[in-house]
Amino acid sequence: MATITVTEQNFEETVSADGITIVDAWAEWCGPCKQFAPTFEKASDNHEDVTFAKLDTEANEQLASALQIQAIPTLMVFRDGILVYREAGALPPAAFEDLIGQVKGLDMDDVRKQVEEQNQAAGNQGETE
Repeated sequence: MATITVTEQNFEETVSADGITIVDAWAEWCGPCKQFAPTFEKASDNHEDVTFAKLDTEANEQLASALQIQAIPTLMVFRDGILVYREAGALPPAAFEDLIGQVKGLDMDDVRKQVEEQNQAAGNQGETE
């Protein structure tokens, strides 16, 4: 599957879809972004069941700011609309493949339970302050 471009207009719809979406936040002037691009493209060819999306941080400054992207490249991985991984820095091909495998292997019922517990804890913490 070829990579798609995400923008401020389609980002939310793209990452909230069922399945796995991997977003590469990059910029044209970024050397490490350019070095990582072939790894990202190759993975998109190898994993047709995953959506691979590129976010140009220069063309989408408001979105990049809202996502608090402070270093690029930044990888964000969403599964069934839940952010399950976020890290700045380019990954070598083997590490990127390993990450994709780990995300595919996640027990999403367990992940949803953990998110719910975190949300409840955050809500309870707000009540005690």
